[in-house]
Amino acid sequence: MRMLIVPAVLCAVAALGGCSEEQQNRLARVGVTWLEGDYRVTYADGEHVKTWEVRDSKVTSDPDRGYYYFWATTAEGRAYVQTPIGRSYIEEIP
Repeated sequence: MRMLIVPAVLCAVAALGGCSEEQQNRLARVGVTWLEGDYRVTYADGEHVKTWEVRDSKVTSDPDRGYYYFWATTAEGRAYVQTPIGRSYIEEIP
């Protein structure tokens, strides 16, 4: 089984190297979709900056529509949030 994984990983890395920067960004956004963990999502548009924390959950992206979706932990409890991909930044937090 291990012998099958190594060639698959090498092919994926080689294919990624041939992608344009936009394609790599799009693949990175899709990768975030399935990772569960703790994240800080920041939306920034000019001077307007809003930050949310995602605890033990995931951030789902929909590149075709241009949004991230996630359940955020807020002072009031949990809130479902949708932010534009182009103006949002995601950081993994400890």
